[in-house]
Amino acid sequence: MDLTNGSITTKIIKFSLPLMLGNLLQQMYNIADTWVVGRVLGADALAAVGSSYTLMVFLTSILLGLCMGSGVAISMQYGKRAQDSMRRSVFMSFLLILSISVVLNVLVYVGMDGILWILRIPAEVTGLMKDYLLLIFAGILATFLYNYCANVLRAVGNSVVPLVFLGISSVLNVGLDLFFVICLQMGVQGAALATVIAQYVSGLGILAYTCLRFRWLLPKREDCHWEKEGLLSICNLSFLTCLQQSIMNFGILMVQGLVNSFGTAIMAAFAAAVKIDSFAYMPVQDFGNAFSTFVAQNYGAGKDDRIHKGVKSAVLTSSLFCLFVSGLVFLFAKELMQIFIDASQTEIIREGVRYLRIEGSCYIGIGILFLLYGYYRAINKPLLSVILTIASLGTRVLLAYILSAIPQIGVTGIWVSVPIGWALADLIGFAAMQKYSLTLQ
Repeated sequence: MDLTNGSITTKIIKFSLPLMLGNLLQQMYNIADTWVVGRVLGADALAAVGSSYTLMVFLTSILLGLCMGSGVAISMQYGKRAQDSMRRSVFMSFLLILSISVVLNVLVYVGMDGILWILRIPAEVTGLMKDYLLLIFAGILATFLYNYCANVLRAVGNSVVPLVFLGISSVLNVGLDLFFVICLQMGVQGAALATVIAQYVSGLGILAYTCLRFRWLLPKREDCHWEKEGLLSICNLSFLTCLQQSIMNFGILMVQGLVNSFGTAIMAAFAAAVKIDSFAYMPVQDFGNAFSTFVAQNYGAGKDDRIHKGVKSAVLTSSLFCLFVSGLVFLFAKELMQIFIDASQTEIIREGVRYLRIEGSCYIGIGILFLLYGYYRAINKPLLSVILTIASLGTRVLLAYILSAIPQIGVTGIWVSVPIGWALADLIGFAAMQKYSLTLQ
């Protein structure tokens, strides 16, 4: 899809719909994991898998940030119609991120005991979490393959093919979850094995499809060399986007460690509520990524006026959607928690409802923040995305530790800190637009 011409709002929404559907499927199989583990294996297993999920999101964010950054570079070149540079970027970025993925995979296995210690995992959950991680870490390379190919295809306006392979992976994961955990009674290891198999099916599948059907993206022999200027551009976008993504999820990981210190019941409530939370604001995250591709293509084509109009349209669309979803989550918080937690677990449900009603009322903050992340990344100012992330997560982590230490506030302080961090980052993001003359004119 060429996003440099035609109706702005219609094209952004049309391009974002496959991203939303794909993420919806991904969240569905994450929810399937949580549902099967929570309902079949109990609260301890749910706490172990929930903490593991937060850790895996952090590790995945490193690779996702690298892939997103390289995708932005390729998208700019696509907007300029510079196919030779685009193929060289594919060559350099693939080898670079593959190497980092291998190193990361080795490091997490070597440092597993240290990771469990940092996360302050309770003794009754440690064994289960280790069993889960030993298998789930094996899917890191598959995660790289899928996200790299998906971001390259999205960079040139194709958001449908990644959706297809993610759909296949999601359905397979749910089926294998039920088979391994319920039929074979493999416990948390069965849930991990199901996820890893599904990841490799989608990763290897989209790689093969891209090589066969998108040959014009593949580097030719003369493209297979390292070019200093192109490599610096890729590194700037990829590493700063990676830094932004990893800071964001490292902050969440630090919050997970604080949550764990409040015991298994709070861990289980957080594990279920975070899944609901992610599902609720997932569409605006994908809309922000689609908006980033729109801006990157138009930035490469030099169409500044179209970018300004796109910012206005995107802010309005995202805000309206967030207000609608906030209302639904606030009203049905208890019913949503009971999807994962048995009604008899009143303490877990009560705390999960409190989390959802505090954070869910403020989704407009994260919706705007996703647009700002995508905007600054797409206009080749990824450092500003990093600054916004530090402001948001730094505030969240600092306030969480301060407020939760006050006995009268306790764990509620962790929940309240989230929307405050979003609001501060949004204010900084819009102020930066004024400073750099990137106004909503």
